[in-house]
Amino acid sequence: MPTSEGTRPTIVLGLGNPLMGDDGVGLAALERLREGWDLPPDIELVDGGTWGMNLLPIIEDAGRVLLMDAIDVGAAPGTPITIERARLPRYLATKISPHQVDLRDVLALAELRGTLPADTVAIGLQPAVVELSNGLSDVLRVRLDDMVERAVGQLEAWGVSVHPKPVPVDA
Repeated sequence: MPTSEGTRPTIVLGLGNPLMGDDGVGLAALERLREGWDLPPDIELVDGGTWGMNLLPIIEDAGRVLLMDAIDVGAAPGTPITIERARLPRYLATKISPHQVDLRDVLALAELRGTLPADTVAIGLQPAVVELSNGLSDVLRVRLDDMVERAVGQLEAWGVSVHPKPVPVDA
């Protein structure tokens, strides 16, 4: 996965199951980032869905990883959650998101193998509803742009030049 210059890409990984209500917020945020922002070629947007262990090589080959997901820490629904790399081990002992135990296992294995990038951050929202449903709850839907803005802020903190796409003007 290294870019043509040999550098390791920054991976923005959207996670979740869109058929389980708020669990799909990571994928919704990834799509909003893809549609609304111009990103340099060394940024790879990856729809991780519920891939589980298949995400391991993607994470291990990355220079930086930004995870976008529903993150259940027992806070009020819609609460913004950011988990920095240094705090990830504490969250590896419990599910980092409601949709799968596999992400915890992937991150733990990468950590054990010494291949979890030093710049790894999880950004998300506390889910309100995780049950069979094909849409986000109102509380998460109104916070989606905030989640994307926090992801953009993280990329900029890593030195990535990110710009909003121009809004088309109707003729």
